[in-house]
Amino acid sequence: MQLTAIGFDADDTLWHNERFFKLTQGRFTELLREHAEPDHLAERLIAAERRNITHYGFGVKGFTLSMIETAIEVSEGRVPATILSEILAAGREMLSHPIELLPHARETIEALSDDYRILLVTKGDLIDQERKLAQSGLGDLFDAVEIVSDKKPPVYAEIFARHAEGAEQGLMAGNSLKSDVIPMIEAGGWGVHVPHELTWAFEHAEAPSAHPRFAELPDLGALPDLIAKITN
Repeated sequence: MQLTAIGFDADDTLWHNERFFKLTQGRFTELLREHAEPDHLAERLIAAERRNITHYGFGVKGFTLSMIETAIEVSEGRVPATILSEILAAGREMLSHPIELLPHARETIEALSDDYRILLVTKGDLIDQERKLAQSGLGDLFDAVEIVSDKKPPVYAEIFARHAEGAEQGLMAGNSLKSDVIPMIEAGGWGVHVPHELTWAFEHAEAPSAHPRFAELPDLGALPDLIAKITN
């Protein structure tokens, strides 16, 4: 079959991201240790994040607001202002963390860029995602960059139609089955799962293992060989 465009997710596909959320959540747990047990606090935080996605979207700012909301809830409104201030400081630190590329990110994009249109499709806070892309040094390698509020089949269909020849001739590679793989397959394209050691609970989904347009790779370095098999 013909492929004309390759899409890449950003966070935890091209560079590390979730590790900073985990570190901040550990700090949050320590700050609230007098008000809630760690497991209970984690449950309340993910519940707050799920409630708030439609209001705040994905990213650090929504996570920070969910931590503040959770701190108020578990302390029954008694959380000190000093702790709220520390939560806000932790959120600001996350918005300035350094970018560390994952193995094979640059060389894989470079290897494919002569033969395919290369797209970056990521979700989250616009300013933060633009910052990370600029610091990654990968920006000049993409033919188009799309920062979206969420990743659904119609979103992929529109992006691949606008920048290439449609999702049917496209492939999306990413670490999230829920956001990068399944909706791209539902849009008619290929979905390639590249697992990361850390995945946010919200992104967990069952792999569509039996689907002919699904593949899973150990890392991005294996993507050019997979594409060669698909197209030959």
